[in-house]
Amino acid sequence: MEFVDQLNRTVFLKRTPSRIVSLVPSQTELLVDLGLRKSIVGITKFCVHPTDLKNEKTIVGGTKKVNYDKIKALSPDFIICNKEENTEEMVLQLEYIAPVWISDIKTIPESLLMITQLGEIFEVAEKASQIISKIEIELCELHKIVENLRTRKVIYLIWKDPYMAAGKNTFIDALLQVNNFQNVIDSEASRYPEIGNKEFKNADLIFLSTEPYPFKKKDVLKMNAEFETEIKLVDGEFFSWYGSRLMKSLNYFKTLHKAE
Repeated sequence: MEFVDQLNRTVFLKRTPSRIVSLVPSQTELLVDLGLRKSIVGITKFCVHPTDLKNEKTIVGGTKKVNYDKIKALSPDFIICNKEENTEEMVLQLEYIAPVWISDIKTIPESLLMITQLGEIFEVAEKASQIISKIEIELCELHKIVENLRTRKVIYLIWKDPYMAAGKNTFIDALLQVNNFQNVIDSEASRYPEIGNKEFKNADLIFLSTEPYPFKKKDVLKMNAEFETEIKLVDGEFFSWYGSRLMKSLNYFKTLHKAE
């Protein structure tokens, strides 16, 4: 069997995979929601959903560095990676162990395509279709809520010391757009640029994400003392986890607009 991943790489499979190593936390969650929990044999330390999954699966490392011997010992027949979260060096090494399928997601349509593709690979297309349908229903509901709201200029911070923000051509930016938020980070900048006073002055709302840097309420209080701009702590998983998490993300986004 031949399948094409989101980097247009052809992945050859002898049969439907039954021993999966997932190195992408959001897609690990998707696999479980597709009913494939028993087929997962290896995950990363960042695969925190479902919360009890790490108790029963082998932890093979993080998203940037893994233990290849551990992965090889699991005898996987399918490995899931992501262009942004994993490294090219990792993929080259992993291909000696098992077929590697790579996702590349910067938009909601690309996320839905990934769900469809994995549904086909694992022969759970009906379940994948159900997840997609629920996401599309939630998208329609969210659109009705935000379509008449004023557009707000937003900075979405992912790091501090130095401050770094999500720029254009990112999945986070796509979700900001769905919420009628205008990302103030210039389109010519890198995807996750360092920012300073110029960008902060142009925003009327600053989001502090709980990941990858774990911003907390104390950071909101500190920045409130520095800036007159409204500052909100937001759940980073809802803004950056693609896949089945979108079923919950879109409902979470509704809470961001309640005060408006």
